[in-house]
Amino acid sequence: MPSTTFNHLPTDKKDRITAALLTEFSNYGLAEAQVARIVANAEIARGAFYKYFADLTDAYQYLYQQALQTIHRDAGGDERQTFDAERVYQGVVAFVDRVNDSDYYEFIRRHYAENESLLPTHPVSTALPAVAWAAMVLSHAAIKEILLQPTHEALVRERLRTTLRALQGKAV
Repeated sequence: MPSTTFNHLPTDKKDRITAALLTEFSNYGLAEAQVARIVANAEIARGAFYKYFADLTDAYQYLYQQALQTIHRDAGGDERQTFDAERVYQGVVAFVDRVNDSDYYEFIRRHYAENESLLPTHPVSTALPAVAWAAMVLSHAAIKEILLQPTHEALVRERLRTTLRALQGKAV
């Protein structure tokens, strides 16, 4: 994650750097991304980049978190308490719609297509009920499939809705 130095930058400079990261990671996979292009686009020194981020992966993860904060708001709800298949389904629909209508579209598509496997994984809490875990896994798989194969969106949505409803009957 970004350094304290980055977090204390003036908003306009942080926005310029974030925009440069979005441009780079929307046009290039993590394996092909270059600090040189980012610093030129952001109009900062190369050394400053490394004051703000440990490396390209760190900068990428920062941007990914920014994207999720923007796109993921109110998507799905808290399934740890009461599982609601329709709420999860509508959360997926809202997430996909927000991605499609955002500046992050190419970045998120490239994330699923190229970059997801290059990043460290984070374990899911074992306290998450099995049905909620299944719904989460299905939802993420559906989002990925829709973004990578947009012509299949209607089919994926229907398959997700049907499966979530089946899980609803098994919720404990």
